[in-house]
Amino acid sequence: MVVLVQVVDELLELGAHERAVSERRAGAVVSFQGVVRDHDHGRSVVRLDYEGHPTAEKVLREVADEVAADPDVYAVAVSHRVGSLRIGDVALVAAVSTAHRAAAFAACARLVDEAKARLPIWKHQVFDDGTDEWVNCP
Repeated sequence: MVVLVQVVDELLELGAHERAVSERRAGAVVSFQGVVRDHDHGRSVVRLDYEGHPTAEKVLREVADEVAADPDVYAVAVSHRVGSLRIGDVALVAAVSTAHRAAAFAACARLVDEAKARLPIWKHQVFDDGTDEWVNCP
């Protein structure tokens, strides 16, 4: 069962995602936070601006549903933030519960990798020298 899927312009909380997938039969909860770092390819980053297509949440739900369809997976929670983010802000949170750790690690990795590959959310990087660039933009 997919518990939580959202694309929002507000702070993301790892604990809320972990609680959303927690259940009695789960022996493993694996989570991930994608955090805005201060560099990219040797350049200093000041901030990131994420813009999402109107279908972004639908696509994220499709990805989560695919991961949740695995019989080893008990619950899935995944969110991506849009808007202007500063260094240290959380852009992506994912959590998965299963009976055993290997399945939870594999499912969480798949969830994050597929979200990053398919989600129509584009990143505008602003560098400390005043330049900028769009990443993952069609």
